[in-house]
Amino acid sequence: MNVYWLEQSETDVAAHDDWLSPRETVRLGTMRFAKRRADWRLGRWTAKCALASQLHLMFETEVFARLEILAGESGAPEVFVDGHASDLTTSLSHRAGRALCAVSSPSGALGCDLELVVPRSSAFVADYFSTEEQALVARACSPDRAALIVLVWSAKESALKALRTGLRLDTRSVIVHLDATSLGDGANLPGEDSTVAFRQFEGRKWHPLSVGAENGERFQGHWQRAGNFLRTIVAARHCRSLSDPNTRSPSLVAA
Repeated sequence: MNVYWLEQSETDVAAHDDWLSPRETVRLGTMRFAKRRADWRLGRWTAKCALASQLHLMFETEVFARLEILAGESGAPEVFVDGHASDLTTSLSHRAGRALCAVSSPSGALGCDLELVVPRSSAFVADYFSTEEQALVARACSPDRAALIVLVWSAKESALKALRTGLRLDTRSVIVHLDATSLGDGANLPGEDSTVAFRQFEGRKWHPLSVGAENGERFQGHWQRAGNFLRTIVAARHCRSLSDPNTRSPSLVAA
């Protein structure tokens, strides 16, 4: 499975709404709060940029209006082209004025998540992490603990999106496994009796992870940190990153 990903910020989004489809315009009109509207527009914009790149389409208003990202019965985004369901799968996440979109072809289970690296409490770990994950966090070096907690949480979010349940499912029903090489020198996988060093997370390199679900499904994925943002992407089959994180779409040309 090939996975294309793209990240955009609020400053990338076109000021007008002509790039939305009629159904998307109606949906936007139901949103009362400015932040909700901004996040929704940013997510749709990012998804349409990613889809246009994947489908080799022009970045034009009339083209974007033909691409629709509508919520399915599960709440997960579904792709429509000219009103017809597409075989592409997409996942969206937004945080702090930025949005991440992952697109896979052919279709399959896919989830992505974008998080800020901020401190989380011990109570948070106890409430939402499995026993194995709690042990991993407990072994982390103190300076690395906040980033490790965010990484595990983000991978869980991605897996729950791939399962198309979101946070309706107990977060402890999906367990994150991190490759020792992705954690840096001296790192160890859950269950090994040693201190975990969490390093090597700057730059464009993607690091491997996997997530096992209670129902027997297993997702392969990757994570990457850029500054204070951390990204995770998981899929039901092996996935690889295809895009440049600094890619920016050109401004739309009004039709």
